[in-house]
Amino acid sequence: MLSYDSPVPVNGTHPSPASTAAAINAVAADSNPAGTSIMPGASSNTIPRANGQSVPRHHHIWLVTGPAGCGKTTVAKHLATALNLPYIEGDEYHPKANIEKMGNGIPLTDADRWDWLTALREESLRRFAFGAQGVVLTCSALKRKYRDVIRVAPYYLHDVICHFIYLHAPEAVLLERVGLRQGHYMGPDMVHSQFSILEPPTEEETDVISIDVSGSAESVLRDALERVLAKIDEAP
Repeated sequence: MLSYDSPVPVNGTHPSPASTAAAINAVAADSNPAGTSIMPGASSNTIPRANGQSVPRHHHIWLVTGPAGCGKTTVAKHLATALNLPYIEGDEYHPKANIEKMGNGIPLTDADRWDWLTALREESLRRFAFGAQGVVLTCSALKRKYRDVIRVAPYYLHDVICHFIYLHAPEAVLLERVGLRQGHYMGPDMVHSQFSILEPPTEEETDVISIDVSGSAESVLRDALERVLAKIDEAP
């Protein structure tokens, strides 16, 4: 049976669980090193250190979600550039078998997705282990249980805060946009299949920023960045 924590290859390689855990533990220890003086007046997202340097108070995962055609890549790249954060394109972490299925118009099953979702979560944590203060990640995350795979990231690194930027529009709008794509394995048929299993975030999912992408690209990008910056300011 597949589990959320199955070791999986990332970009063709198998990361060492021990080395990844050690790197993550090092980040956790560095966030509050012995002898560090936590001075009052610190900004909401950094902790000053005695040597004048600072470390992030929180590591943020900004997961841009939504069905095909909603503009996940465009929004995520814009946020990553504006925030100076690494960008992780979720589609690049699909195994070849998944890509072949989607290219042939065959919807992915839950079993197809578990290891992919775990790989995205682990890659985000590795970026933190090697110095990133946050990451921007794309993943359709169509069902709540898919989003929950990412939500357990704080179990491995306790200062992580997960955010979901849910991009949505009527199916007809997204069908039209996907139909204009050239050379992408995700065809118009996949839009309908994704809508058939889509579970829009509920009010209980308080870590979600919902954005209607029916309007112009400029307005969507502006709205996304403004709401992300506001959420950073709210961080405890």
